[in-house]
Amino acid sequence: MKTYKILFLPHQKEIEVQDKTVLIRAAMEAGVHINASCGGEGVCGKCRVIIEQGQVEGGLSEKLSREDIEKGYRQACQARIVSDLVVRIPVESAIDSTILNLQSAPRKAAGIQEMNFNELKEKGLFVPPVEKRYLEIPEPSAQDNLPDITRLIGFLKLNHDEHRLEVDLSVIRKIPDVLRKNRFKVTATLARPVRKTDGRTRIINIQPGDTTDRNFAIAMDIGTTTIYGQLIDLKSGKVLSQYGDFNGQISYGDDVISRIVYAEKPGGLEILQQVVIGTINKVIQKIIQRAGIDPDEISTITLAGNTTMTQLMLKINPRHIRRSPYVPASTLFPPIKAAELGIELGDHVAALVYPAVSSYVGGDIVAGVMGSGMYRSEVLTLYIDIGTNAEIVIGNRDWLACAACSAGPAFEGGGVQFGMRATRGAIEDFSVDPVTIEPMIITIGNVRPKGICGSGLISMVATLFEMGIINNAGKFNPDLNTSRIRRNDNFYEYVLAWKEETQIDRDVVLTEPDIDNLIRAKGAIYSGCRTLLEEVGLNVADIERIFLAGGFGSYVDLEKAMTIGLLPEIDPDKVIYIGNGSLMGAKMSALTNRIRRDVVEVTKKMTNFELSETPSYMDHYVAALFLPHTDIEQFPKLKARLEGRKRLNKKTVSKN
Repeated sequence: MKTYKILFLPHQKEIEVQDKTVLIRAAMEAGVHINASCGGEGVCGKCRVIIEQGQVEGGLSEKLSREDIEKGYRQACQARIVSDLVVRIPVESAIDSTILNLQSAPRKAAGIQEMNFNELKEKGLFVPPVEKRYLEIPEPSAQDNLPDITRLIGFLKLNHDEHRLEVDLSVIRKIPDVLRKNRFKVTATLARPVRKTDGRTRIINIQPGDTTDRNFAIAMDIGTTTIYGQLIDLKSGKVLSQYGDFNGQISYGDDVISRIVYAEKPGGLEILQQVVIGTINKVIQKIIQRAGIDPDEISTITLAGNTTMTQLMLKINPRHIRRSPYVPASTLFPPIKAAELGIELGDHVAALVYPAVSSYVGGDIVAGVMGSGMYRSEVLTLYIDIGTNAEIVIGNRDWLACAACSAGPAFEGGGVQFGMRATRGAIEDFSVDPVTIEPMIITIGNVRPKGICGSGLISMVATLFEMGIINNAGKFNPDLNTSRIRRNDNFYEYVLAWKEETQIDRDVVLTEPDIDNLIRAKGAIYSGCRTLLEEVGLNVADIERIFLAGGFGSYVDLEKAMTIGLLPEIDPDKVIYIGNGSLMGAKMSALTNRIRRDVVEVTKKMTNFELSETPSYMDHYVAALFLPHTDIEQFPKLKARLEGRKRLNKKTVSKN
């Protein structure tokens, strides 16, 4: 079969592939990322590339204008390679993970400090899951020639009051050399069961000399879009380094449903598992390098992810998660050798995977509930993790109820013509002059715009609505005296930036279909909250506190989120950002067995409501498909502001 050489610019990466290989597949093999939000179905139009030299077969679509085609643009997911190629990845099709690792304060910087290491100790919650013991074991002799393992176990029992011990095979393999390397002065690593009655303490590693000061753990959040990791010192409780990157699976679809669909294809499950493990290893390598430690000094890794991400990571068929009655393969997982999953850590390292509650309330949400401490508090708390799927938990230490709703990809750029993730060039904030209707935009990185991220989309829609530029159905007022609002086929759009002001040589616009997609997304979340509250006999006024979780939630302007009806209208001081709740919970579990013990009880306590099976959900959803809602009385502060603006406009008109 013929093969061709492909050069990807500006990355300067070259790869040789077989005839008729799909271009996006070649890019994947070359390690070049191209946005492909629809998983290669050809419907999102975001995988635009420029063919600078050579020919491809296909790649034309209605998403490309005649001008685009003349410039050499093609859709990479639909183009097949039939010659040597030089392909340029334009800025709007590339991805930039640097923004994930920038440290910046969230907007309206309310915050919560997770329970720190000293508090764990003070409250008796510090029961380390993995400990190191330095041992000076008597050397064998002709009169004392017990086996090495028997000698090790006997010394631990006699001198350290350690009983019910068992030894991993990896320790038996290395113990003869390790004991004699430093004259039987060694450090043993002990992994304890969650409860003493649950099993035996395992000896998982043995090292020459005293390494008790070098005991580390990794905590990881396995998100649909991003994967974050932290390296934790188990002696001090400090985070030594952290790093995040985009989940390599995003090239196979933006949301869990598209991933499940891909996993059902021949070889799909294996590919998705390999890709996510590859990203996990990349993150681990980064945090180890940054902290300057030896990988053998890591004793354990804790991972938290939604139910689909967890099953894909473990190479478990997820197909029944998306089909009624929505049954996952399991919600509980035993400790697993990290190396067996392909995670590049020592044979002694156990991977502890957070349990789930249901198909759509996964280990990431359970971890957030644990990390936030709401399960120990008397305060009635609403916990919301906003993303492609929005998960909601309501309750306190006495009871917990949960639900999940499919918000769609609008908050992460999907379904929006110029939508993109929160990377450099994404419009993240917006205001408009009420007289001239001219915009002021702020982008991530303060560079020329190339698209709109989720927080920017919320800011735009909220501002345009309050200014009366769009109505409560999300439709533009075409009678305003501005060239910014223009008709495009069957809908109107607003020009945020003219093409000469952008990075992409095209006008960046906000369209009525974009607004409609946001309204549907926010409607799903708001109606999910209302339905869950109703099912447990409560209303918005009963909420004493809201925890807003997830990286996206940390950048949302609260007032604007309430203006569009994304969040219930309550006192903003009651809303607390907790950031990455999944990672917070994973860290807590890495530090103490008490959290790992409690988590089993918490999952049993969480009553799950399947919203698709709850009749009132659809009624609430339809009512929420307006800005902010069909019932404006649910948003009294916004109602007062809108009425005040109407009175001001009337006075202005009468003066003129």
